Amino acid sequence: MASIRRILVAVKDPSARRQAAVEKAAQLATGLGVPLELFHALSEPLYVDAALMAGKPLKQLENEWRGRNLERLEKLAEGLRADGLAVSTACEWDHPAFEAVIRRAQRSRSDLIVAERHATRHLAPWLLRFNDWELLRRSPVPVLLVKSGAAWDRPAVLAAIDPAHAYAKPAKLDAAILGLGGAVAKALGGKLHAVHAFVPTLLDVRNLDLDDPNLSATIEARAAAQARAAFDKALAGSDVPAPRRHLLARHPVDAIPEAAKQVGAGLVVMGAVSRSGLKRLIVGDTAEQILDSLARDVLVVKPAHFKARVPSRRRGVQMIASPSIV
Repeated sequence: MASIRRILVAVKDPSARRQAAVEKAAQLATGLGVPLELFHALSEPLYVDAALMAGKPLKQLENEWRGRNLERLEKLAEGLRADGLAVSTACEWDHPAFEAVIRRAQRSRSDLIVAERHATRHLAPWLLRFNDWELLRRSPVPVLLVKSGAAWDRPAVLAAIDPAHAYAKPAKLDAAILGLGGAVAKALGGKLHAVHAFVPTLLDVRNLDLDDPNLSATIEARAAAQARAAFDKALAGSDVPAPRRHLLARHPVDAIPEAAKQVGAGLVVMGAVSRSGLKRLIVGDTAEQILDSLARDVLVVKPAHFKARVPSRRRGVQMIASPSIV
């Protein structure tokens, strides 16, 4: 996949004392030698009554609110610039927040979005509309969701691939996952690992004795051999040696968190194909299903042909009137 030339950090709260997403994006930008942009979307409604009570024109109130948040972003940027990073800032009235971030990433030509994930556990992610889920689902740009506040220290980076394409992932997506995972691992001074999860099935029982008392073991052994061959082929020419190749006979929802724990991964890289409608409601995306199970940061990659599903034009400020008090 294309190299990372610019990183956009979606700053959820510019006034927060701890900015894990900013800190980790700065680590990456330093290792990659690329610029950062700190962006905050003003997506909350602006109440007309508040402007009237303050005796200010609505436009003035908009500008003051934007100015305060831009100043906070600039304070964050100053510390990063002191460390030698090239950092710009932007603050815009736009909603919803996930659309605003995608639009800004496209306008700024950013190759990676870094966002801090909400701490709330999502019990039914494919039914909800949380900004982090929607950003993950709709963004054509890779999205790094920061879940842990701990700084990376030469982390193990785990790339989850599916060379058998059992979960409807495009063939070229594995190469993109490995490429981005390798670039991130190198930038952070870490090591790239790879995991492939497979589930033995009864789909191919040709040339097998169905009366064999060890039939299950035979099927599992054949499935493991086929999965190993596909896994090694996908990793041919990569920087992932045999000790860092993890083949697990389990569903990815269980296998990937297990492998991440085993290798002590600080970051997991995986692919996702966004679905819609009834098929999505029933199946969901593997990336979304396991996101809550992972205590690690997650970097999600989309296929190269994936198109942004958001309008290109900014929506501007939401203006609403407070309900009358009776």
